[in-house]
Amino acid sequence: VPDFVREKRFGNWLKDARDWAISRNRYWGTPIPLWVSDDFQEVVCVGSMAELEELTGTKVTDIHRESIDHLLIPSRCGKGSLRRVAEVFDCWFESGSMPYAQVHYPFENKKELEDAFPADFIAEGIDQTRGWFYTLLVLSTALFGKPPFKNVIVNGLVLASDGQKMSKRKKNYPDPMNIVNSYGADALRLYLINSPVVRAENLRFKEEGVRDILKDVFLPWYNAYRFLVQNVQVLQHKDEGREFLYNENTVKESNNIMDKWILSFTQSLIQFFKAEMAAYRLYTVVPRLVKFVDILTNWYVRMNRRRLKGENGTEDCIMALETLFSVLYSMCRLMAPYTPFITELMYQNLKTLIDPGSVQEKNTESIHYLMLPQVREDLIDKKIESAVSCLQSVIELGRVIRDRKTIPVKYPLKEVVVIHQDPEALENIKSLEKYILEELNVRQVTLSTDKDKYGIRLRAEPDHMVLGKRLKGAFKLVMAAIKELKSEQLEKFQETGTIVVEGHELHAEDLRLMYTFDRVAGGSAQFEAHSDAQVLVLLDVTPDQSMVDEGVAREVINRIQKLRKKRNLVPTDEITVYYRSNPEGDYLDTVIKEHTDFIFATVKADLKPYPVPTSKEVLIQETTQLKGSELEITLVRGGLCHSVGPACAYVNLKVCVNGTEQDGVLLLENPKGDNTLNLPRLVDAVSCIFGLKNSKLTVFNGKTELISKTDLLSLSGRTLHVTAGPAPALPGSPDALLCQYINLQLLNAQPQECQKGTVGTLLMENPVGQNGLTYQGLLHETAKVFGLRSRRLKLFLDEAQT
Repeated sequence: VPDFVREKRFGNWLKDARDWAISRNRYWGTPIPLWVSDDFQEVVCVGSMAELEELTGTKVTDIHRESIDHLLIPSRCGKGSLRRVAEVFDCWFESGSMPYAQVHYPFENKKELEDAFPADFIAEGIDQTRGWFYTLLVLSTALFGKPPFKNVIVNGLVLASDGQKMSKRKKNYPDPMNIVNSYGADALRLYLINSPVVRAENLRFKEEGVRDILKDVFLPWYNAYRFLVQNVQVLQHKDEGREFLYNENTVKESNNIMDKWILSFTQSLIQFFKAEMAAYRLYTVVPRLVKFVDILTNWYVRMNRRRLKGENGTEDCIMALETLFSVLYSMCRLMAPYTPFITELMYQNLKTLIDPGSVQEKNTESIHYLMLPQVREDLIDKKIESAVSCLQSVIELGRVIRDRKTIPVKYPLKEVVVIHQDPEALENIKSLEKYILEELNVRQVTLSTDKDKYGIRLRAEPDHMVLGKRLKGAFKLVMAAIKELKSEQLEKFQETGTIVVEGHELHAEDLRLMYTFDRVAGGSAQFEAHSDAQVLVLLDVTPDQSMVDEGVAREVINRIQKLRKKRNLVPTDEITVYYRSNPEGDYLDTVIKEHTDFIFATVKADLKPYPVPTSKEVLIQETTQLKGSELEITLVRGGLCHSVGPACAYVNLKVCVNGTEQDGVLLLENPKGDNTLNLPRLVDAVSCIFGLKNSKLTVFNGKTELISKTDLLSLSGRTLHVTAGPAPALPGSPDALLCQYINLQLLNAQPQECQKGTVGTLLMENPVGQNGLTYQGLLHETAKVFGLRSRRLKLFLDEAQT
């Protein structure tokens, strides 16, 4: 594997094989066990150490040259003493003996060899077609009359970026550990196994390729996983008492066509994976897995975001979440051998959402203990897969037209016309019309089989490089004739794949077909067209004013969502959006006011004009330019009551060391009444939080340096200044706790479990703006506060607390 190595490179080497001189004139190596007379007429081949002892009468414990070259064997033919030949074995003879030598065959382990011989597969570089692969085959054929392996996986060579061999002397390659530390081991692994190397071709190693794997594969994949987890949390938050647990055996069958499609597509992938891996074709499997990440994130998740967020009702949301969970869980198991670390990370969280009663494996501690998923053929529906494939073609062609005309998808357009010669394909597209409306942001979808109605004509462009080489002097004449071909001739060429032009037969790879408008015949001035081999898409690119206004409103939505992301907010964070358009009352201001309900429905947050109430906690503020106006947006925390302060005593921290200033918070107790800090522990905590382990720190309350006898709890609510030098200048101190926080109350804990208090505080960031907690981090830190390391916690929002 791949086939061309067997049929060409290795096959040709065997066909032209020359005699193999198995001896080498060296000192180091395995001595050839031949003892010969001076005239070489008598030869004894010694087959074991025991035989050598018997023949020489000498105890043998070492068979290196220095231990046996002096041993003599008496001649049976009266030729005196036989001496060992001076040569040693070619090292490839030893490599070729590996299957037998490693189990000490034939002296022992005969059954072990018979059970494992020939090997299921071996793997090495393409240079071994003349080395290890060959010597293994020669020795096995000579000894047993059969090959020593059933399959051979051949890889190419990894070269430097300039195509030269990697050299320590030239240092023409990046440090591997720098690559791993920068992008992760998984990114490097996937880059290499998704490269020409696994097709027995050479790879020019480029660091950008590893970076692109991280950007184009891992980040979208991880974002899909995070999107699932976030929306499960939202579901459980909105519907208190509901627990999301996935059980493959009891999950309801979804009637949603996109759910059916992605489940079918996943099972088809598993089927393909198993068949190709059984044939050792890694070079076909990994590209399909990588492509599947794109299919999942840019098609299924993108087109079902509203369902996954619960906008179509709880039951439909659960269906979508179960579908996405099933696909991500299967994907993790398929990818685990190739990307072991990120799949383990995802699995450790996903397994908490699996119903324990549905688990068949005995050991589920790691994803690497699980078996690969089995194919569920009952979920495979090729008709649905074909229908969605048509849908994808239409959407991709429409996007190309938008890009070509620089019309962002945010701006709606009036109509898209889909022309296909197969009525069944049009029926499939019709069933998925709503996704075209959403993804292309158009008001109307028109389906047709009639190109003439829209004045569509085919024209051909020759492939200059291919035809120029082949036709040489006749190329100019043929090229001119190609441009004169009628649309009807080219349609026939589409069906048959061949056409004769000026006596030369041309094929599909020689011509590129394109659709053009006959403006006079069709009157299609408002349309732009693009096509592939089966479908033609016409897009009306003349928006009216209402569509332009909606596009501007979508631009505002985009600015708000980017601010949310910039502030690391999650969907469960309740906010209010305040805005100001300058100058007031201009076009942008009018559009926002007219589309307030539309913006609210999308961002799920109240939208209000300035001013921002002084009592509100501002999360982030930004001013941008949009449509010639200045747009200022402020996000404030909303929906929660902040009148209750932190449950535990705390101090704000102003840290200034080596010219760097940082702000943070330190809890003086946690839970309330327990784990009270003294000054040494406070200094250690500051060093750890702010990364100042090698600095000698001094803590001040105002201009007073703290000493070990200071009662820290009496300073609760104050701002302490930390330096590595003298007392600092004292700017104004904040009135409130600097970091975002939540209060915790432990419910339903058994007395023996609760060795600490039942009320605590958790900082959601520390220092300010850093180390924000994820949901898993929140669970972990909550467990640490109350000393419940092994208990499975559930978190509930009590709106009476912070």
